[in-house]
Amino acid sequence: MIQLTAGWDESGDLAKVYERILAGEVVDDVAGVVRTPILTSWQRCRSLGLVPDQLILTCERDLDLDGRLLTAATPVLDRLEAVLDGPPVSVILTDAQARVLSRRAGDAELNRHLDATNIVQGFGFPESSAGTNALGTALAERRPVYVLGREHFADCMQQLACAAAPIRDPLSGRVEGVLDLTSFRRHSDPVMLPLAQQAADEIEQRLLEQSSKRERELLAEFLRTRRAAGEPVGPYGEPLPGPAPGADPTASVRPVLPLDPIDQAVLRARAQELIAAPHRVATEVTLSGGRTAVLFCREVCASGEAGIVVEAAIAAGPRFRVPAPSGPETSRAGTPAAEVTTPSRGSAAAAAAATGPAELTGGHRIGMHRAGRRQAGRHEAEAEIRGTARPPEAGPSAPASGQAPHTQAGLLLLGEPGVGRLALLARKRLELLYDASAGIGRTLDVTRTAEELVETVVPRFADFVAVDLPGSVLSGEEPVDIGEGLRRVALGAIHGGSHLYDVGEKVDWLPTSPQARCLETAGPVLEPDLSRAVDWIAVDPERTRKVLESGIHSLITVPLRARGVILGVVSFYRAERFAAFEDDDLWLAGELAGRAAVCIDNARRFTREHTMALAVQRSLLPRGVPAQDAVEVAHRYLPAQAGVGGDWFDVIPLSGSRVALVVGDVVGHGVHAATTMGRLRTAVHNFSALDLPSEELLTHLDDLVGRLDADSGGNGGIIGATCLYAVYDPVSRRCTFARAGHPPPALVLPDGTVDFVDVPAGPPLGLGGLPFEPCETEVPEGSRIVLYTDGLIESRGQDLDTRLGLLRRALAATRPPADSPEETCGAVLDALLPARPDDDVALLVARTRALDAERTKHWDVSADPAEVPRLRTAVTDQLEKWDLVDQVPTTELIVSELVTNAIRYGRPPIRLRLIRDHTLICEVTDGSSTSPRLRRARTTDEGGRGLFLMAQLAERWGTRYTADGKVIWTQQPLPPDGPGGSGRSEGPV
Repeated sequence: MIQLTAGWDESGDLAKVYERILAGEVVDDVAGVVRTPILTSWQRCRSLGLVPDQLILTCERDLDLDGRLLTAATPVLDRLEAVLDGPPVSVILTDAQARVLSRRAGDAELNRHLDATNIVQGFGFPESSAGTNALGTALAERRPVYVLGREHFADCMQQLACAAAPIRDPLSGRVEGVLDLTSFRRHSDPVMLPLAQQAADEIEQRLLEQSSKRERELLAEFLRTRRAAGEPVGPYGEPLPGPAPGADPTASVRPVLPLDPIDQAVLRARAQELIAAPHRVATEVTLSGGRTAVLFCREVCASGEAGIVVEAAIAAGPRFRVPAPSGPETSRAGTPAAEVTTPSRGSAAAAAAATGPAELTGGHRIGMHRAGRRQAGRHEAEAEIRGTARPPEAGPSAPASGQAPHTQAGLLLLGEPGVGRLALLARKRLELLYDASAGIGRTLDVTRTAEELVETVVPRFADFVAVDLPGSVLSGEEPVDIGEGLRRVALGAIHGGSHLYDVGEKVDWLPTSPQARCLETAGPVLEPDLSRAVDWIAVDPERTRKVLESGIHSLITVPLRARGVILGVVSFYRAERFAAFEDDDLWLAGELAGRAAVCIDNARRFTREHTMALAVQRSLLPRGVPAQDAVEVAHRYLPAQAGVGGDWFDVIPLSGSRVALVVGDVVGHGVHAATTMGRLRTAVHNFSALDLPSEELLTHLDDLVGRLDADSGGNGGIIGATCLYAVYDPVSRRCTFARAGHPPPALVLPDGTVDFVDVPAGPPLGLGGLPFEPCETEVPEGSRIVLYTDGLIESRGQDLDTRLGLLRRALAATRPPADSPEETCGAVLDALLPARPDDDVALLVARTRALDAERTKHWDVSADPAEVPRLRTAVTDQLEKWDLVDQVPTTELIVSELVTNAIRYGRPPIRLRLIRDHTLICEVTDGSSTSPRLRRARTTDEGGRGLFLMAQLAERWGTRYTADGKVIWTQQPLPPDGPGGSGRSEGPV
């Protein structure tokens, strides 16, 4: 038992998270600081109670240094040690318990550090005792792992960089050990991880060769036995003596039976059933063209190892007559079959003569299955297949009794020798399907999903993969004519120079091409030899010639089909690195395309829904800022990564040249949040038209939200909403704020000072019961009022005060008064937001203007009707000074009516004010809270027509209440090119 000693330490965000984990804190969002596998490993170590400087390692001296893992790995380790060049790197091999079996290479300094850390033969480094490290974590995660510096759990290992890859048994998939490359952190290189993975793959291949060695020996023994018995071996030729590791001993076999792929698949499936069955029976199989095949099983032994060989006898004419067995056994297909027994090792030749035809004129070997070690002399009964055998002395020309002429029989070959290799291929396919289910569809983006399919398949299944989709699918719609408008969306290749259509290019397939046939039939198409696919070559002869010259030789094209709709087509190409595609590959390609199609369809439908929701929201947001001279406005709206939300902003002109600045937020995302935002925005516009004070407007809005929630019955109500309402008066240069659960506004003075206005924080909308308090402050001309939603200042990784500090610094960094509101918006978003925020953001920046004394004029009015003529004269003189002579008659009539009503029905003090803005505004103030009503006078009435005439002459009119009375105002348009007719507008949103 040896205890690890404390060592090196480092600081930074990584170290802070590490200390929080050790302290037992719950760490949720540390993206960009700690990689997910490392964070998960740290949490496992913490749950086990491990302490970084008190880890206990065990040493095991009784290691299996002559086992199959080290035997298979030694040549790979030798080669790896020889090719390592540059910074010192140590090569470490462990067993499945993370116990070090071997350590190679490395310079003296690195080896001394590894010795001091006890990374030597015999010591174990499982994650459960040594903490996060490449050796133990690769076993825990069962995948390649790269651990760098401070990511190690143990203090003494934090000077190292380690890349480890697990080594699996190719047949069982069980992890047999780990290969690790270790260097000092200062010498770390990301290439260490793929290098370790490559070496682990080579060791796995050598383990496979160990597993299939005896199977090759079984095949060689079978052929030798046939020759020793004087039986022709058939057209297989002589097997290579002493096959090299990994070589196929039947490489010289040339099949002569013209079996189509369907017949081959039928025979292979039935033979595999016979090999796996507990009873050895002869089975009759019907082939195409009226032919019949009978499959026989026999046992063969080599070096004490027994295996099962399946032979096929294929007739070109009538079917074989296979008599019923003496026992109850029947074949799996229901065809009567004779029971087959196996002779002892000493009578293998006699068994060959008794079970199968003596003359082997062709065929294929289908495979062998290791049946386990048998004791010598063990006997099993083997029935004669009547009518299919004839004695060897009869000669090659003598037909067997009851056998159809032109019978061809022999060992059936289905690719690589050994069922173990078939099991390996099956496991590889299952692994690929599993990785596809985990790796395809991680995002709801059509293009990215197509790219994930390509990344999953290349280079494990194909050398080149192309995904072609119509533009309608990319935009979220279902394709109308799938054959039109296809474009290359994703392309994966093991190397360049394939001469295939590149990403973004339009793809036009001829009606006879494999891709067009695939789309037409909605089924996969296999072209095992592209050099003979004339229809494919005809699409673009010059391009396809270059494609074939690049080594591409085989193609599978599969439609991307989901819910009965074809969304596109995917093409798998193989080059010289792979053999031609086969039927099993066709099935696997269909499964991969099917899973990708469902994910692409989900992404397409999400794109459509997202586009619709975004269109709804855009239609509810202001399309432009109305004409007004109180503020210069800039705004931004950024939708959230999760979808559209309920943030909004508004600029609403009010009476008296005032302007209302509004920012609000509805909790949630999607169409419901967007439509709710539209309802609240409309309500704010309506309440603003009543010229309500800021706090009263929020009170009415709060009552409205409460009623909307009550009307929803608890389903689809407004879960939460906030709002900030500000009114700026350019005449008095004062701004009144009120907020309902919303973040405070920021005020940037002309000298660059930034402060957050201390507006009393009312409750969010809909809660009710508490009043809202206003806050009025003086705003110098040229100041910037900054309103925003919580998406700008809220972040999972930082607290609110930190984010407000960032906003303050971003605003202070701007250069008043040179920086425009547009530049302020850009600076704030660049400083505080990522490319795609988690929550939607609304930002409104308004730089204040002021109306000087030359654009306003006011008079105090006594409560005497004789004042009316004097005021008409004064108003005429003022309009002439403003060069608004055309407005004199109308304005005189309006002033006469408003002042007369104030004198007759109102109370002092009475005041008259004219404002020349982008419109001509006339205001009469008095101390009464009664408001005139517009009515239609009857023919018999002596009065009541003055207000009606005023309403007809003015563009707008209304009443607003003040703390000491009311103001009746009118608004008249000015000539477009007149002195006040600026017609200023901030343009579209």
